[in-house]
Amino acid sequence: MSKGTIMAAVTVNPDNITGDLPIVIARDEEEREKLARHLANVLQSTVHDLGNGTYLIVQH
Repeated sequence: MSKGTIMAAVTVNPDNITGDLPIVIARDEEEREKLARHLANVLQSTVHDLGNGTYLIVQH
């Protein structure tokens, strides 16, 4: 299994996130998806859906 570095989290529910990483809070699911895709593109990373309203941006 390859390791990655979590670059950021994009969420509609900030209570789901703990830890020391950048958190982007979206107004709704549509904005969350758009922000996650843009961040992943800029950071040359991948979007991973945690299934709880949160996407992680991970650089592999």
